[in-house]
Amino acid sequence: MNNELVITNDPRSPISEIFRTLRTNIQFMNQSKSSHALLITSTNASEGKSWVTSNLAVAISQMGKKVIILDGDMRKGRLHNVFRLAQKPGLSNYLSGVYDNESGVVLTGLEDYIQHTEIPNLDVMASGNIPPNPSELLVLSQMGELIADLKENYDYIIIDGTPCSLVTDSLILSRIVDSVIIVASCKETKKKDLQRVAENIKNVGGKIVGIILNKVPMSSKRYEKTYYYGSSSGKMGKI
Repeated sequence: MNNELVITNDPRSPISEIFRTLRTNIQFMNQSKSSHALLITSTNASEGKSWVTSNLAVAISQMGKKVIILDGDMRKGRLHNVFRLAQKPGLSNYLSGVYDNESGVVLTGLEDYIQHTEIPNLDVMASGNIPPNPSELLVLSQMGELIADLKENYDYIIIDGTPCSLVTDSLILSRIVDSVIIVASCKETKKKDLQRVAENIKNVGGKIVGIILNKVPMSSKRYEKTYYYGSSSGKMGKI
């Protein structure tokens, strides 16, 4: 199992406990819906967005919920590496209908683009071949139809989007999901960049439910205080 999946490799760690807390918060948000589509994005690259997506998805699947992750970064997607899967066929191939099929296997339906992971209840649709026009693919009606179809079979659809400050892909996706979480990096993400990204998402009709502050140093003593008395560390903050 990839060492990025802390929640499976070290389930008793403070980080794993934080992901279980985030899972609980998201479940309370989703009480009125049978299925939920969640976009996870960030301001810039290397803020831990894919790491958060992967571990949160595993945490939810461990509750017996059916979860699928979509790698919405068709430019530099890497979730196939995290879960040790094939990169293609994936999202770009499904949306475009184009696949450089070296194996000669004929793709006939949605299930042909979905891969099972080693983790029970957790599937992945990888990013696929790198297309020349990722943003244009996302505005097609097929993207909204894909989410609707996946809701028929999964409790949670979690999309690992692109950083919002770099390309428009996540802004497009924020309009067709139920909620958005922004990942920020402690002492790296600039407040003005985070505020601008939040405003841009709100302006296109996206619903931001919180921010995850990643890469926060945490000592064992600090974690003990957080565990027993409660703290804002590791929780989602409202904008």
